[in-house]
Amino acid sequence: PKWEPRNWRQQLERIREMRSSRDAPVDHMGVDKCYDSSAPPQVMRYQVLLSLMLSSQTKDEVTSAAMLRLRQRGLTVDSILQMDDVTLGQIIYPVGFWRNKVKYIKQTTAILKQKYGGDIPSTVEELVMLPGVGPKMAHLAMHIAWNSVSGISVDTHVHRITNRLKWVKKETRTPEATRVALEDWLPRDLWREINWLLVGFGQQTCLPVNPRCKECLNQDICPAAKR
Repeated sequence: PKWEPRNWRQQLERIREMRSSRDAPVDHMGVDKCYDSSAPPQVMRYQVLLSLMLSSQTKDEVTSAAMLRLRQRGLTVDSILQMDDVTLGQIIYPVGFWRNKVKYIKQTTAILKQKYGGDIPSTVEELVMLPGVGPKMAHLAMHIAWNSVSGISVDTHVHRITNRLKWVKKETRTPEATRVALEDWLPRDLWREINWLLVGFGQQTCLPVNPRCKECLNQDICPAAKR
């Protein structure tokens, strides 16, 4: 029989219950809420990728506000290529590492224009080759932009929480190692849901510092619970 963590189904069910009100920042300001859903599909996919690039090490509220400012200027591949770096920097500030992101956004957008006719790639392998795009972003881009489940998207919340719950055989050091460990046992039909579920749970209850264990429904079956 395949290895799986103790009590994981029960833990998952209780996390779903705690997330049932869908009132975490990710629920109304997450990347899947940042693009213009009335835009042509190609523009929509580009906006998804851009919001993912902005979201790295940045709170959802800040990413959402930056995306809104960009969209007010008509956010397309061409509009970004025509914009000078200073203006782009002023619009996306104060997202984390905004200076680097200006550079990556410009480089990636130019590649999309030259190589993909202004669209975004439809494989993880091609997405991670774009400047400023990592595996977490690539898998989320596949989910949101292409409606395709290519893998589990692991950010700092998912990484932290799955290690606390011992959903990995042995402790993992990086989100990418966590992704590999999770994909080894977690049923594929749960891959899409797990990012959204755990990110919101990490924003509200299973905090990085001082997790709210007393409010958590899993406190009796969580290996990391502060009882």
